[in-house]
Amino acid sequence: MIQGGWTRRGLLGAGLAGSTGLAHPSGTPIRLGGPIFLKSDDPEALAREHRRLGYSAAYCPKVDRSDVARLTAIDRAFRAQEVVIAEVGAWVNMLDVDPEKRRKNLSYVAERLEIAEAVGAACCVNIAGSFSTKLWYGPDPRNVTKEYFDATVENCRKLIDQVRPKRTTFSVEMSPWNLPDGPDEYVRLIKAVDRPAFAVHLDICNIVNSPRRLYSNAVLIKECFEKLGPKLVSCHAKDLDWEPGMQIHFREVVPGRGQMDYRVWLRCMASLGRSVPLMLEHLKSAQEYDDGRAYIEGIGREIGVSFA
Repeated sequence: MIQGGWTRRGLLGAGLAGSTGLAHPSGTPIRLGGPIFLKSDDPEALAREHRRLGYSAAYCPKVDRSDVARLTAIDRAFRAQEVVIAEVGAWVNMLDVDPEKRRKNLSYVAERLEIAEAVGAACCVNIAGSFSTKLWYGPDPRNVTKEYFDATVENCRKLIDQVRPKRTTFSVEMSPWNLPDGPDEYVRLIKAVDRPAFAVHLDICNIVNSPRRLYSNAVLIKECFEKLGPKLVSCHAKDLDWEPGMQIHFREVVPGRGQMDYRVWLRCMASLGRSVPLMLEHLKSAQEYDDGRAYIEGIGREIGVSFA
């Protein structure tokens, strides 16, 4: 179980003020997780497979909001194996310029938040959205404006007030070209949304959008945890490598094959005082996930950080 229970109160800190206590690297065990490749719809088999792989956190298995029996089965099966469901993804554009599409997308996100509540997930996560007409998550000049920020605040409040989650939270990821694009903007968003159920899902690689941030990613990691740690409920595990060319292009790679400082990253996670999921994502094969997991676990052993 998550330290403090499966409720939102147990997952979140008291507020944004406070320290991550970086002087104590061993800290709380981290809940490592990632996709699995078992071909089964049985929640018990899926939960056991996570444990077989050494995972104590999971992405939510496929389920419809109307399937109450399966929602209950997922909740029970993963609890029995002490595997936390880290997130329910809701990857649609909450700021679509077409009003009807936006309405439908927000309705879908509400359903996903209800699923997260039903299975006791740490969060339902999405990006804030985009005003782009070319790509649902794409760049647009309006994505860094007050209009965008205010619309995101309204969307987050509306979703939380509609569902009124008690076991889970709602969160948006940071982005390289959309708000929030850094820890300070995330803090501002948290304060503006002003809902206890609005939490932080941290994808640090998403905001490494310049050479300065890549070269000083250890400083960026510490800043994220210092400013957002008390509201952090889940985190994505990735790595970045710089692909040479005339324009800047950072490519996602298997953890350990890029330049992200996982020693600092794991120390920060272990210092939170509660076991937070760290979820591998965006890799190409089961072997790559095995390699990424092995690297992270190896760094943990090296620096004295443990895994749940």
